[in-house]
Amino acid sequence: MASTSKDIPTSAKPENVPDDLEPGACTESILNPTDSFEEFATEMSSSLEERKTLTAKSSTISEIQSEIGESSKETLRETKSSDNLQSKDESMSASASSTNIADENGEDTDGEREDYLHSPELVNKEKHVFILSTAGKPIYSRYGNEDKLAGLCGVIQALVSVVEEQNQDILRSISTKDCKAIFLVKGPLILVAVSKSNESEPQLVLQLTYAFNQIVSVLTLTQLNRIFEQRRNYDLRRLLSGAERLIDHLLIFMEKDPAFLLGAVRCLPLPEKARENITNAITSTCNKIRDLVFAILIAGNQLITLVRMKKYTLHPSDIHLLFNLVRSSESFKTAESWTPICLPKFDATGFLHGHVSYISEDCQACLLLLTVQRDAFFPLSQAKHTIAEKLRRSNCLVAINDALNRNKELPTTNPLKHIGIPEIRHFMYKCKSTAQLFSSDPISLDRLQDYRLRHKEGGDIMEKKIEKLSDMDYVRNYRKFCSQIHCSSTPAKLIFRSNSHDTVLAWVTNGFELYVTFDPLMEKDHAIRAVDRLLHWIKKEEERIFIMHAPTF
Repeated sequence: MASTSKDIPTSAKPENVPDDLEPGACTESILNPTDSFEEFATEMSSSLEERKTLTAKSSTISEIQSEIGESSKETLRETKSSDNLQSKDESMSASASSTNIADENGEDTDGEREDYLHSPELVNKEKHVFILSTAGKPIYSRYGNEDKLAGLCGVIQALVSVVEEQNQDILRSISTKDCKAIFLVKGPLILVAVSKSNESEPQLVLQLTYAFNQIVSVLTLTQLNRIFEQRRNYDLRRLLSGAERLIDHLLIFMEKDPAFLLGAVRCLPLPEKARENITNAITSTCNKIRDLVFAILIAGNQLITLVRMKKYTLHPSDIHLLFNLVRSSESFKTAESWTPICLPKFDATGFLHGHVSYISEDCQACLLLLTVQRDAFFPLSQAKHTIAEKLRRSNCLVAINDALNRNKELPTTNPLKHIGIPEIRHFMYKCKSTAQLFSSDPISLDRLQDYRLRHKEGGDIMEKKIEKLSDMDYVRNYRKFCSQIHCSSTPAKLIFRSNSHDTVLAWVTNGFELYVTFDPLMEKDHAIRAVDRLLHWIKKEEERIFIMHAPTF
């Protein structure tokens, strides 16, 4: 049979799906369900002046302190670590900056710098990311040595400046036949993604925004602005030393996990009773700790539960930064840690203080207790041990381990087998009202680690025959459909494409977003009936798949 290829955007919906069927929806969400692509539209419509001058919203942390009677105390906009930033900045003499410039331009000749730009360390990469200051100072490079890229950063800065000064406009992108460069100016920083992948401009801008937020998470937006107001030519690498690994891991994480693509959070599938016992253990232990804002239990880049102070929620991007922090820091596995954490969507002006520790040696679940009180380590440490003991007595640790190890008896371990639709190869489903995600083949931590190891060896573009698609390969295939669904000018409601390789259906409603891959050359009516069965199965298992309640202290 000859292959066919169809891309049919339409506003129609499958007829067999009842209007009230919205798997995963609940009356109140633990997460802020703001759509990431709506934020992109806001970002793109911002003026030149708004891009260059980032002003944070009113401090949520100060509001919380006021509510719990701490307003007379010193605010947490400055933690011990951030208090020192000002003194460090003042102690650096102008000669230090001169030395930096000398180091960058010292011994390398123009020819050597030109040769370095064509070295295997830089060329033939599928995607490169550069971060520099608006003064042209290199801050981060995904590959290569930032010092040797000072000349390239100067060219990037010049391109951005010329467009701003001569045209009073913002440089957004430069496209060639097989490559595109996306520019994002955020306050004192310029972020650039140079990509040969199939990612769209909104998707690349979203990744650059995450990289910017990762920097803000380390410094706070207040400190970042202050630093460059006092010294425009400041080398930010002084303060980000050691944080490069966070950006490295985040960029890899974003490429492979559909949670970033859809602006959602993946939850660890658990029996309803087990999740309820976990939540009760946390609330009963922490409900008298007045300054505790969030208690978050995570495992394997998946959310187990989140208990919050009333009125406050977290944005999915803040949860992703917490996932990245935990996965990137091996030290959390060996000892209880006390660390300042800025969550840019929650409050970019200051730090929350986090008690971070793994529940036990025999369970890879990590508990984060976030407070506005800087000296609450010991009460929170005691609370952690109490919670761990309650979870062990109620066998919740066993349930978590079974889910992490993908026990074959669990229906969510291999959902395609339990659904009984052999034509479906892969799917991913997002409940829009709760910003939670479920896919047929959850990201394997082993596979992700293997990818990281390969990535360290180069990250070069490779042509290879794929014998069996992994969940990561399906995510890459969904990118263009996601881009069409979220196109700001002509968004599609339903996309159906069938050819000799596979059949893909992408469908978005007010309540959910769904992407499904079927066998090749599948008929549209047959695919819609299969989707109907799939949605009913997700609805049936929603208490296990999603967090259906929004507990508070």
